[in-house]
Amino acid sequence: MKTKRFFLPESEIPAAWYNIVADMKNKPLPMLHPGTKQALHPEDLYPIFAQELCHQELNQTDRFIEIPEEVRELYKNYRSTPLVRAYGLEKALDTPAHIYFKNESVSPVGSHKLNSALAQAYYCKKEGITNITTETGAGQWGAALSYAAKAFGLELAVYMVKVSYEQKPYRRSIMQTFGALVIPSPSMSTKAGRKILTDHPNYQGSLGTAISEAIELAMQTPNCKYTLGSVLNHVMLHQTVIGLEAEKQMAMAGEYPDVVVACFGGGSNFSGISFPFLRHKLSGEKNTRFVAAEPASCPKLTRGVFGYDFGDEAGYTPLLPMFTLGHNFSPAHIHAGGLRYHGAGTIVSQLFKDNLMEAVGIKQLDSFRAGILFSQTEGIIPAPESCHAIAATIQEALKAKEEGTRKTILFNLSGHGLIDMTAFDAYLSGDLYNYELSDEVIKENVRQLELK
Repeated sequence: MKTKRFFLPESEIPAAWYNIVADMKNKPLPMLHPGTKQALHPEDLYPIFAQELCHQELNQTDRFIEIPEEVRELYKNYRSTPLVRAYGLEKALDTPAHIYFKNESVSPVGSHKLNSALAQAYYCKKEGITNITTETGAGQWGAALSYAAKAFGLELAVYMVKVSYEQKPYRRSIMQTFGALVIPSPSMSTKAGRKILTDHPNYQGSLGTAISEAIELAMQTPNCKYTLGSVLNHVMLHQTVIGLEAEKQMAMAGEYPDVVVACFGGGSNFSGISFPFLRHKLSGEKNTRFVAAEPASCPKLTRGVFGYDFGDEAGYTPLLPMFTLGHNFSPAHIHAGGLRYHGAGTIVSQLFKDNLMEAVGIKQLDSFRAGILFSQTEGIIPAPESCHAIAATIQEALKAKEEGTRKTILFNLSGHGLIDMTAFDAYLSGDLYNYELSDEVIKENVRQLELK
């Protein structure tokens, strides 16, 4: 019988995260202080983040950073996650390609987000912080941080993008079950939210808006810090536990990926699965391709521009060198709420500039079509975000069929979709649509960026 799933023994769960910046020939451009326009120092970030996270954010020298024992012990509750050979999908596509997926949906909250949530909650608790704030799009990150906050005895306030707050009530319920306060964003509880609602009373929110509100609350609340679910370097760092495990599991399968695929919003799960494999491309040992699958309606990599931009709508964050659609970009109301973000993380942006990775835009209907095929062949209903990775994987597998080549494809199943069934209902009933984004809208939105 052919082996389908590969697990690591507990002793093989990674003891350190991988910091790809240490291996990059071209380092990301520095983040800039929004007031002075000078390169950031860790101390500049202390008012917002736990201090250890600030140092991880700007660390460009240490290739590996030790995972604290308390975090690693909690990882053991669900790691290693399985690497799975997708025989059913291969058969349905009649492709010579070998398709593998790393199944991060088996975590207690159903997604990869817990890998960084536990780490960030730990560092906040270690510093003596009692309260934390965050944003969430589809609710995957909010659910993960709610669980992590409870594990470390922290109080959490989550600003959830309003359209997702309404589309995904059960994600809201999960956060509340774990003890978090959940506020639809934009809200009247912050200056940033009140301004946006005054200017646009019916605005349904964006991740940029929710980030602004979460940062503002953290800055105004005693003994409180802000935590982030994607985009920044320390989040990418924590997620590399995914790819580090996958490396060992692919070796168990006797294969090595020719292509690595992941969906892309700000970059957390793409970085997590790809960076450990990318280090071998940086060293010249391998020539794997890396494909980021983003929504065609929020195409920061495929159609955005590179420049310094804010990570939030109100301009509270440092200026980040990234591919962006502009921090005021208002994304379409697609069900993949976790991918509705205007910019790409600084590390990924530099890798994309250097042609070390690729990006593809996936239309909403194509993503759900791929997700349903995966459900029917592999027995797992994927999150709408993960459907984008599946669609890109299918494209690669069909290309291999056309070319008559047997290549190995690895993608990250970042989460399950069991709490996203309203989205699948809408697709099955014909109520979902593709959204078109004109060049003129993008051009106008990025007009004021400080391009480099």
